[in-house]
Amino acid sequence: MLQDLTDQVVWITGAGTGIGESAAIKLAEANCKVVLSGRRESVLKDVASKINGDVMLAPLDVSDNSAVVSVAEDILNKHGRIDIGVFSAGINVRDRNWHNVSIEDWDSVLNIDLNGAFYCCQAVLPSMRAQGSGLIINISSMAAKNVGRLTGPAYTSAKHAMNAMTHSLILEERNNGIRATAICPGEVATPILEKRPIPVSPEDQARILQSEDLGELVLFVAKQPPHVTLNEILINPTWNRHEA
Repeated sequence: MLQDLTDQVVWITGAGTGIGESAAIKLAEANCKVVLSGRRESVLKDVASKINGDVMLAPLDVSDNSAVVSVAEDILNKHGRIDIGVFSAGINVRDRNWHNVSIEDWDSVLNIDLNGAFYCCQAVLPSMRAQGSGLIINISSMAAKNVGRLTGPAYTSAKHAMNAMTHSLILEERNNGIRATAICPGEVATPILEKRPIPVSPEDQARILQSEDLGELVLFVAKQPPHVTLNEILINPTWNRHEA
């Protein structure tokens, strides 16, 4: 039986747009207390305006570990617990392939997409261990399952590592009552597409996955009973522009 999420405390990174925004709205509709993190406070305020319920704004650059730790402490000070972490913060860069990716862009992608997720996981684990329960949902990518030119080596490497990190977390923390899931979507119509070297047409964007599809999936994962762990979920648009 799917569980009632009323009053569960959820921390969402990348909450200002795309998958994170949709997940925040869906979880708030399920009566969760949501904490919205992202780099732009103005965007977080826009998302908060769409939510009826308990919402906390916590602007954050996830690549800054000290800031991540501080936000986690603020959440615990306010709510006393963190039940669910939805770690959705992620970027890619326009010049992303071997012939043109810069060291600075490589570092930026790895620091946000991989290190940022690790910092957030590490920040919530002590309180989850203490309460004997918790769920971490890492928003990964089909780039974690397939290697191709489209996403470039930095993003592909970060997402492969995110999946490995998530599975490692499951193995080490499951007997502490902590669960984790890596959600691996194919193409989703989110602002990250704006960084593509070749723009995705509005017509194509309408045919691929939508943020709301992923928000519903995050909600489904969150509603699973404590004895169920969904280790990894692959989700693709039915119509696909690529072989993967």
